[in-house]
Amino acid sequence: MYKPKITKEEVNQMPVVAFDGKITLVDDVSKVQAAIEELRRSEVVGVDTETKPSFTRGMHHKVSLVQISTTEHCFLFRLNKIPFPQELADYLADENIKKIGLALRDDFNGLIRQRHFKPANFVDLQSIVRNYGILELGLQKVFAVVFGRKISKAQRLTNWENAELTEQQQIYAATDAWASLLIYLQLIKEKKLTKKQIDKLLADAAAEQAALLEMRNAASASAE
Repeated sequence: MYKPKITKEEVNQMPVVAFDGKITLVDDVSKVQAAIEELRRSEVVGVDTETKPSFTRGMHHKVSLVQISTTEHCFLFRLNKIPFPQELADYLADENIKKIGLALRDDFNGLIRQRHFKPANFVDLQSIVRNYGILELGLQKVFAVVFGRKISKAQRLTNWENAELTEQQQIYAATDAWASLLIYLQLIKEKKLTKKQIDKLLADAAAEQAALLEMRNAASASAE
């Protein structure tokens, strides 16, 4: 059984891993069809998006990038460079292809604002990891629990609308989609916990959290 929780300190001690397969930028409409055709050869893919960060309250940007990855090849669709292609919308709505990601509803909501489509056959890792005894919800921590490796989040707040994406940005973006896929492919090999086991896991976690809170309150009171 997997470790239910992991600390940031534990994650930081792990060796770093990143996607080392082929990365293809789809930054011109002429590249869309070939990208989609190749992706359709895979029955299951990892999906993620990136958006230019906003540091002003109330200001939001459109999704800049859609990453779709197989285990060996990741396509980066630059939606700030090309209009959201109908072919991509049709692909994300295809019931015959399983799409894996984390917090996918947020990703899809952002995309639907640009072109309406109905996402189909997608699996949000946050909805299934508990079945395998994992109580973490962030991609970096879930990956660390499953594989004992760390994926970097250093590029998360960079400008995804840059004229050219740096190599570091491309690897980061590809890694997130690829990591979601790898987690799913590993978990489906494992045996799911029973409801009784999950309930006990949640009860133990709640008790541990309550004990920590009590200790903090006691320490705070003694310091006053």
